[in-house]
Amino acid sequence: MSTLLKTSSMPSMKKSIAFLFCLFFLTNITLAQSIVKATQDFIALLGDGQKNNTLFAFDDPERFNFHFVPMARKGITFNEMNPAQQAAALKMLSLCASEKAYQQSQEIMQLEIVLKALEKRTESDRYRDPGNYHISIFGVPTNHSIWGWRFEGHHQSFNFSFNEAQKGVGAPIFLGSNPAIVLDGPSKGKQLLKAETDGGFTLLHALNQEQLKKAIIDSIAFKDILSFDKRSALIGNPVGISYSDLTAPQQKLLLNLLEIYVNRNTKLFAKDQMDQIKKDNLNLLYFAWAGATTEALGKGTYYRIQGPGILIEYDNTQNNANHVHSVLRDLKHDFGGDVLLEHYQQSHK
Repeated sequence: MSTLLKTSSMPSMKKSIAFLFCLFFLTNITLAQSIVKATQDFIALLGDGQKNNTLFAFDDPERFNFHFVPMARKGITFNEMNPAQQAAALKMLSLCASEKAYQQSQEIMQLEIVLKALEKRTESDRYRDPGNYHISIFGVPTNHSIWGWRFEGHHQSFNFSFNEAQKGVGAPIFLGSNPAIVLDGPSKGKQLLKAETDGGFTLLHALNQEQLKKAIIDSIAFKDILSFDKRSALIGNPVGISYSDLTAPQQKLLLNLLEIYVNRNTKLFAKDQMDQIKKDNLNLLYFAWAGATTEALGKGTYYRIQGPGILIEYDNTQNNANHVHSVLRDLKHDFGGDVLLEHYQQSHK
């Protein structure tokens, strides 16, 4: 009886798998088309002068001008957009980023108001400004072209790239928070990057003494993320404790932490990236820690996850260790990767 049931259920199972594959494939295409359409709609709302400051060739060096500090940038700002343009720009981000990352992005912009008050800046001082975030588009967005776009300003940078099949990748993605925990005022207690902070400490505190000897690479935290604003995020060979040296529950904690960063992307981009990380061999992932091993103001901390194709960094040292920087870098596909750029240049000769 059991053999008959197993045999008769196989065609049904195969059909289910085929259906799910087709559904995923079609969903991916639909999302890519939605992103292209949203970007085309945004461009259509821009005036000629605005387009000159927003649209670049895909191989323009500006595409690699990656920063997360308050500084002058190219690309139209929210201050320069009307409400319809702002809504169209945010729709682009909502399609490419996860719901949580989109919300974090909006809250980071609003933290500029908190910073302005903390630093006692005058109303006319525009150094801290929630409208000083930029949109830049690289290449011509169509359903069959190589293109990309960037959303960037103080403490955030989202970089998305697409090939001719509209397979997308989101990297680098930087999110920062100053203050990490709001200590006073109406938003007191708010901790924007709490999951990133808690996830690191949870994994660290799950390690035994022998494992800690491997994981902790320095008693003093680094002053910032080591990859900083470099086009290439290569920072040397992985150090710390390897995935293979962790127990099964600890491995789960490491993957949970990694997924917090990968899931800054929309689900379909995140799935592609996680599939690649697993393909690269999870046993080659390393977790490293530097600085204090307990969370407290004034105690700087740093951690990173590094593998053949991935680098994640977290640093909380500035402003009395109440200022977080965190980044997701794809060592093979940051900014779409060199292969995509070379293909674009060859096709435009």
